[in-house]
Amino acid sequence: MTPNVVIACGGTGGHLFPGLAVAGQLQQRGCEVALLVSPKEVDQQAVKSAHGMEIFTLPAVGLQNRNYFSFAGSFVKSLFAARKIFRRRQPSAVLAMGGFTSAPPVLVAKDLGVKTFLHESNTIPGKANRFLARFVDGAFIGFPEAASRLHAKKITVTGTPVRPQFFQQPATGNRQPAMSFGLDPNRPLILVVGGSQGASGLNEMILSALPLLAGRDWQWLHLTGPNDFEKVKAAYAAHGITAVVKPFLSEMDLALGAATACVSRSGASSLAEIAAMRLPSLLVPYPAAADNHQLSNALAFEKTGAARLLEQKNSTPQKIAGLLNGLVEDSASRAEIKTMLAAQWHAPKAAEKIAESILGMISVGAAQKHFQVVPPMAARGPTNLKAIA
Repeated sequence: MTPNVVIACGGTGGHLFPGLAVAGQLQQRGCEVALLVSPKEVDQQAVKSAHGMEIFTLPAVGLQNRNYFSFAGSFVKSLFAARKIFRRRQPSAVLAMGGFTSAPPVLVAKDLGVKTFLHESNTIPGKANRFLARFVDGAFIGFPEAASRLHAKKITVTGTPVRPQFFQQPATGNRQPAMSFGLDPNRPLILVVGGSQGASGLNEMILSALPLLAGRDWQWLHLTGPNDFEKVKAAYAAHGITAVVKPFLSEMDLALGAATACVSRSGASSLAEIAAMRLPSLLVPYPAAADNHQLSNALAFEKTGAARLLEQKNSTPQKIAGLLNGLVEDSASRAEIKTMLAAQWHAPKAAEKIAESILGMISVGAAQKHFQVVPPMAARGPTNLKAIA
């Protein structure tokens, strides 16, 4: 019977993209895969690349700004929706990638006796995963530091899954991807990316430093988010700086492959992609992230020499310019960072390990269902030994 695995991975790109990477590995192993996502635009756009998978949208709403009633209502609706989906065809396993779409599918699956798993990308687990950890059959984590914060039966450090296109791109050093954006492959290129959340603060930081950076032979690829596109584009033009400015870019593998250095938030999925590309980066944690987990992620990278860290509240134009200069112009520093990224944080087998572990548990569960335990001979009473012979 073909295994059918459901992955709940909606809410942010940090949950979606690792979930898609695991889904691809499961498909390669002959599984049928269904994705459960939220109604958010980032989810609906991302799943367009999910070929050969069933897509279901849960009416889930995240808990924020004290929206207790809408959160509770959507939670109950998602429970009913997940139960309806699973009754149509009961899954072999459910994997939750964290976030507000995760809890209802796992709870319904446990009630049906289905194997359940979660993946936590960050050093500090989110509320949903902290809650679910006690129920699941296994937990996979991206950072070893997360283990002590999850009370799960079995925890495996796998790293954070990365989509296969990041392994198909050459690590930084091959400058040809810059031509995809109409930029010069022979000039240093700085990538600025704030992610789906918190781009505005990062944009303001970079704009404040442009007067100090205008005289350098650098070019920029700046992903602004939806709100600051016109303002950022005008600022580069005003300083005569070569820059490609976009509100959003789906081809992040090309952007990271083109860059000499990167200024980025420090969500776990972004860090996994940076590590896969061995890209020297200045990490600026999103200060409003839950439990300040982005700062904890960035500190883990900084402590191993795999990145530079600058907190937004401590930034000045001079600090930004100085740190970027080191990342772009200091060849010894760049080499050290690349070495540490490859040695400490690059996890090319993460999605494969998770897929194989899930399939192994499914096989064990199936075998246990069909295995009939025979009681010891003493418990069965007298036996006709001649008949046995």
